[in-house]
Amino acid sequence: MADHDLTSSLLPAESSDRVDVILRIEDDDGGPPVQINNQNGNHHDPRLCFSNPYGFLGSDGFSVPEMTTVDPFRNNTPSIDGVYEWVKIVVCIPIALARLVLFGICLLVGYLATKTALHGWKDKENPMPKWRCRLMGVTRLCGRCILFSFGYHWITRKGKPAPREIAPIVVSNHVSYIEPIFYFYELFPTMVAAESHDSIPFVGTIIRAMQVIYVDRFSPASKKHAISEIKRKASCNKFPRVLLFPEGTTTNGRALISFQLGAFLPGYSIQPVVVRYPHVHFDQSWGLVSLPKLMIRMFMQFHNYMEVEYLPIISPRYNGKESTLEFAKRTSRAMATALNVVQTPHSYGDLTLLTKAAEANQETPSDYMIGMSKMEQVSSLEVVDFLDKFLLMNPDSSGRATYDGFIRALRLEACAVAEEIFSFIDIEKMGTITFKQYLFGSLHVMKLQGFQRSCELILTECSNGDKISEQKLAELIRPAISDLNTDKAHELFKLFDTDGDGKISKNDLCGCLRRNPLLIALFSRCLLPSL
Repeated sequence: MADHDLTSSLLPAESSDRVDVILRIEDDDGGPPVQINNQNGNHHDPRLCFSNPYGFLGSDGFSVPEMTTVDPFRNNTPSIDGVYEWVKIVVCIPIALARLVLFGICLLVGYLATKTALHGWKDKENPMPKWRCRLMGVTRLCGRCILFSFGYHWITRKGKPAPREIAPIVVSNHVSYIEPIFYFYELFPTMVAAESHDSIPFVGTIIRAMQVIYVDRFSPASKKHAISEIKRKASCNKFPRVLLFPEGTTTNGRALISFQLGAFLPGYSIQPVVVRYPHVHFDQSWGLVSLPKLMIRMFMQFHNYMEVEYLPIISPRYNGKESTLEFAKRTSRAMATALNVVQTPHSYGDLTLLTKAAEANQETPSDYMIGMSKMEQVSSLEVVDFLDKFLLMNPDSSGRATYDGFIRALRLEACAVAEEIFSFIDIEKMGTITFKQYLFGSLHVMKLQGFQRSCELILTECSNGDKISEQKLAELIRPAISDLNTDKAHELFKLFDTDGDGKISKNDLCGCLRRNPLLIALFSRCLLPSL
């Protein structure tokens, strides 16, 4: 072997007859030209690279953001474990039966007293007359007896409620169905509750007497009306306090999830209240435990502990000019500090994802939570739609979907472009994808600068602005799927034709691609010359 000095190359020089290709691309809008030096494939424009099916939109890939490992909804004792618990249940059976009878009697008496207090009262937009409020005192005492029947023989309190004139709004963390009963007895406030609560037997009548403010969490009009009612009732001292659970759902009490802003928009002083349930053997949080099971287990305890702490009043800073978001953050931090728990970006939408994943028999449903409050691009309903689509891929119990399930859910055939789309989502290159990869990959495509323009160009450039027929859709897609058959083309047409009128309008197309943004790759071959 020949000797080499330190200046000689270790590898032989490449042949000098290589071909250097320089492309110069100018945008129609007068933007600076893009120069691409293609020297043996070392540099390339992602717009011209079809191994990335979204390169024509300017994508260079995506990543799944880091997620918190905290599960704020998990009940630590969903089942009965241990000899002690079983012995206690056997011993408490007679006690539980007596408590059940007491619960039924109190609920019936409270219901009758409430019906009497509401009888003949039609002017429900104004504060309840005092004599009717006094009659509701019977129902409030029944509420305390109900708490007693559930094992809350005494409740530890720290601090005192502030006068209504100083703090017209009260906010509290939400762990179980116990807190509304306690606050009904303790404060008799006006609550903000979901519309579905009105139809609960007996309970619906009682909460109507509290002049509850109903809200549909998925309706912007309902939310706007609820905020208006919160302002109106908080501003009038003749109404009781307004109570809100800003988390919007129950947690396990070991974390504080993101706050809704309804309590903070009026700009009034707020008294935060925190509730704790110290326990060893029985976690009283709701979680994914059914209501009947939770109630029965409460009846079976010797005693259930509950602590309520009234925190100092928090008022908006800067003469009431503090932003609503900062006001909510300060309140949330004060409550998290008092509880000595972490704050997480979860919301009610995450609980919906968790519930659906659990119903689909996933081993770790918490892996499906994404911290919904950080999702600015899509609503929680849209994320749930993405989960429904992912579950159609028939993921295994560990939450991973295969290529076959992926193309079946997206109504694609096994072809090169389908493999490219799947490979784009499979960032770990394991041959399977997770829900988070599917979701964030879809959102990445949807927020690309050229996505919305591409949706419009499909109609204007590819179909002369007319509605797209089934035959025309097949012509548009066939360059990407050369062996597209009639049946598969019909399946895709039904997916895009959302209103079922036999034509794909702009609303149909944009709506379908917003729900299935990955399918924009099917039009890449016809869109590239126009972009």
